[in-house]
Amino acid sequence: MNIIIAGCGGVGHTLAEQLTGEGHEVTVIDSDSKNLQNVVSQFDVMGVQGNSTSYLVQMEAGIDSADLLIAVTDHDEVNMLTCLIAKKAGNCQTIARVRSPQYFTEIDYIRDELGLSMAVNPEFAAAQEISRLIQIPSALEVDTFAKGRVNLIKIRIPQGSILDRLMLADFSVKVGVEALICIVEREKEVFIPSGNFVLQAGDMIYVTMQISTLNDFLNKIGIKEKPIKKVMIAGGGTLGYYLGRILTEARMQVKIIEQNAKRCAELSELIPKAMVIHGNATDKQLMIEEDVETTDAVVAATNLDEENMLLALYVNKVSDAKVITRINRLSFEDVLTDLPIGSTVTPKDITAEYIIRYVRSMQNSYGSNVETLYRMVDNQVEALEFHVESDAKVTKATLGELKIKKNTLICCINRNKKIIRPTGRDIIMPGDSVIVVTTNRGLNGIDEILA
Repeated sequence: MNIIIAGCGGVGHTLAEQLTGEGHEVTVIDSDSKNLQNVVSQFDVMGVQGNSTSYLVQMEAGIDSADLLIAVTDHDEVNMLTCLIAKKAGNCQTIARVRSPQYFTEIDYIRDELGLSMAVNPEFAAAQEISRLIQIPSALEVDTFAKGRVNLIKIRIPQGSILDRLMLADFSVKVGVEALICIVEREKEVFIPSGNFVLQAGDMIYVTMQISTLNDFLNKIGIKEKPIKKVMIAGGGTLGYYLGRILTEARMQVKIIEQNAKRCAELSELIPKAMVIHGNATDKQLMIEEDVETTDAVVAATNLDEENMLLALYVNKVSDAKVITRINRLSFEDVLTDLPIGSTVTPKDITAEYIIRYVRSMQNSYGSNVETLYRMVDNQVEALEFHVESDAKVTKATLGELKIKKNTLICCINRNKKIIRPTGRDIIMPGDSVIVVTTNRGLNGIDEILA
């Protein structure tokens, strides 16, 4: 497809990398020559310097022949106006990044009036992801499918667990909980395991299950959950605001620490049920006074990665609290795996996942649509949810008869809100949603799982 990206910041850079890697023709627009050159020099893209809200600049970028324009500049108003002009000038599909809470409350109206195909709010999406991590304290990562009915949960197998040295073929008998281990991460190696795979203590495993079976599963494998009731959020920016609202509505005790006095006053009015504290979260004395040692969870969510990592390291040293760290710069990701900073959340990554999912659905012609897309284990594995249409080839035989690509696993089938753990005797039917994990990157439709 022919795609134009307006904005060469972190999200634009990530999208240019991933979309060119998937074979799309990409043109980038940015008024900053340094940002533009940075992307053009690294990837096989065309670059146009200028204001993306300019009709002439968009025409130079080829808007009249574009299939999609993605506006991810730092300003919501610029993104929305860019999409409006693109819709009129090129009649292409448009995606806008919209971050402001003011606009987000009116997003349905804005999307309809501007003709947006999609609006993405990175901070709200990140807040939702963090809230899922808080709801499942032992999870290092939580991804949801089937409109929240199925979770893909990342946990570490503890020492002495029933899973240690267990062959997966014996999993159902030994554990007795309806769940499926889809991915195993062991010392930076990744496996889509078969029945003869043997688990070990210390393995990172990704497990699909319904939320109703989660506590039983964790108890069986030796993980005792402690419910989280008290949460401290460092940083009262847009992410801190969204997260504070979500957690107070879930009846949790929330403290927000923010350096800007004016912002503190705003948050006190916006989230009256939260305790808002004026101060620096990297001030050790302040953290002691605010009882960080007895807090159940700490979210380091300032706009500075260095502050977030420093706070996470400190909390990990003095407390048993669950730690979640916001990371803004994608270049840091490869050095974070060995640091004890808990779960990491990157809003720019989440935004890119949403947009890539939409792009794949646009280009799909294989009888299904990509409904959900997550990338995990340093982008080595993709977990996708496909909606199956009547002409899909996978509906023609049982799963046991289908020839499925290596390192690809069908995790579950959602049929009329009923979750099915598939066996070789099951058949995928039109109307199903099918969840797949694979190391084969770039699948656009369910039929592409076939060898």
